[in-house]
Amino acid sequence: MMVAGLGFKRDVTLASLREALLAAGGSEGLSAVATVSDKADAEVLKQLARECGVPIRAVPAEMLASIDTPTQSALIAEKFGTGSVAEASALAAAGPRARLIATRAVSRDHTATAAIAEGDGA
Repeated sequence: MMVAGLGFKRDVTLASLREALLAAGGSEGLSAVATVSDKADAEVLKQLARECGVPIRAVPAEMLASIDTPTQSALIAEKFGTGSVAEASALAAAGPRARLIATRAVSRDHTATAAIAEGDGA
C-alpha cells in the first residue's frame, strides 16, 4: 500500500496541500493519506482525501515521536519528537516495514508538506 503523509499548518489551503502532494509524487496509486491525530479531522484534509478517493489515517503523536526520518526540522522535532510529520505519518500508516519512496516536499507558501511511503499496511 502507498500512503501520503501530510504535515500542515492550521491555516493551510487545499491548494497548498495539493501542491505539496503533487511535489511528492501525486495521488496516483495512493491507498490513504495520513497525518498526526489532532489534525486528522481538519476539513481541508477531508477535502483532499475525498478528491483522492482515499481514507484518512490518524497517527497518534506518540507514535510519530518513535520514527526516525531522513528530513530533520528542529521546530518539528521539538514539537513532535520526529524530524518530519509528513515522513513519519507516511511511514507509520504504511506499516512496520514501510519505506519512503518520496521524502518531504514543501508547498511554496510553507504551510504544507507531503511524503509518500510504501508498505504492507498497519
